[in-house]
Amino acid sequence: MPGKRWLVAIAFLMLTGCTLGPKYKRPQVTVPDTYRGLAPDASPQTVASLGDEKWWSVYQDPQLQALIREALAQNYDVRIAATHVLQAQATLGITRADQFPTVTAGASTSNERFPATRITPAFETSPTSLNLSLFWELDFWGKFRRATEAARATLLATEWGQKAVISSLVSNVASAYFQLLELDSEMNISRRTLDSRKESLRLVEVRAKGGATSLLDVRQSEQLVYTAAEAIPDLERRIEQQENLISILLGRNPAPVTRGKPLIENPILPVVPAGLASSLLERRPDIQSSEQQLVAANARIGVAKAAYFPQITLTATGGYQSSALTNLFTDPAGFWSVGGQLLQPIFTAGKIRSNVRLTEAQQQEAVLVYLQSIQQAFREVSDSLIAYRKNQEFRAQQELLTNAAQDATRLADMRYQGGVTSYLEVLDSDTRYFDAQLGLAQAQLNERLALVQLYNALGGGWQQ
Repeated sequence: MPGKRWLVAIAFLMLTGCTLGPKYKRPQVTVPDTYRGLAPDASPQTVASLGDEKWWSVYQDPQLQALIREALAQNYDVRIAATHVLQAQATLGITRADQFPTVTAGASTSNERFPATRITPAFETSPTSLNLSLFWELDFWGKFRRATEAARATLLATEWGQKAVISSLVSNVASAYFQLLELDSEMNISRRTLDSRKESLRLVEVRAKGGATSLLDVRQSEQLVYTAAEAIPDLERRIEQQENLISILLGRNPAPVTRGKPLIENPILPVVPAGLASSLLERRPDIQSSEQQLVAANARIGVAKAAYFPQITLTATGGYQSSALTNLFTDPAGFWSVGGQLLQPIFTAGKIRSNVRLTEAQQQEAVLVYLQSIQQAFREVSDSLIAYRKNQEFRAQQELLTNAAQDATRLADMRYQGGVTSYLEVLDSDTRYFDAQLGLAQAQLNERLALVQLYNALGGGWQQ
């Protein structure tokens, strides 16, 4: 009968137990109807978004895809993020275990001899005991359930944080690769220009020896050669340093990097689908991680409030103890005890109240961080849309400028060969053409970097 009363009491406590603290409710968020920066001919209500695409469908260069795959497997930031997830999983298991009883078993045995006294003769004994103990703090106020809720939310935040690291890595590798290809383009332009200017210098020197031109033209032609030549060592430095950067992103020591398609052959989308603005909240890893941190902070308020109420624990011990091993499992050797304890804080000098206020303030901070991350996400998407569209327009104008500069160089050279103008006009035209080619290469790079930034801002890159 006493055992039945204990079971009934435990069942009653578990069924009538409550969970303290506020239930989580997502804060109200002001979501814009459309992204600012959309192209005038883009449909603002389209459901499809570039952020939903897999990274290998956005970056179609096979060599870039191979680099990204290697980075995802070997990059140290990704591997560190994976260990953070494992730590969060273990922490959840530890926290969740507090809701259940702790059961321990013990056994002891010894062989003892006691010397003779005036009253008793010498004797030997072999005391042996086996016992099973139970300790259970009842989660009547929901302290452990709230702590488990916080740990589970922290795990989800960590998993979303891992996805944010992956998304950032994909973006960094793609950006670094495109920058490397742009440096290759500049190197090709510089070498091609150097060869052309060396040939031009040779012709000017021939004309000078024949008396058809002056030494000044030779010196001006030499300036063109040296200008193109001095760019090559600096580009070689930048290329090797860029390769080192990519190598570190791939998780390997500095080494050369294999190229795939030239920069100009990496495709660019004429119009990028941005999707619904409201879907950004579900797709961006940083927003999801921030919300889960808010869930965890909200649950910790309940943990703090539970300290106001009594701590109820149950203990039970049972087993066998005998001085002779042969009599260990007989009825006289058995023992058991069952008990309970209630511990109510009376005076804590305001410690509990201050802890509750601390968790409430932390929850308010988490709300603001969550709302701030959403605003920042919308700004990044808007900035990226504007940059992508304007970089396309700039690149188109730069192509026209380069074509015009090329034709001007051709005409200036013809005028010089015909004796109509001085070599100064050739010098100026050639310099402008060289700068225009480098500007076009940079414009092509900026266009692709804007696509990378837009894809990342829309929450793409972590999908596997």
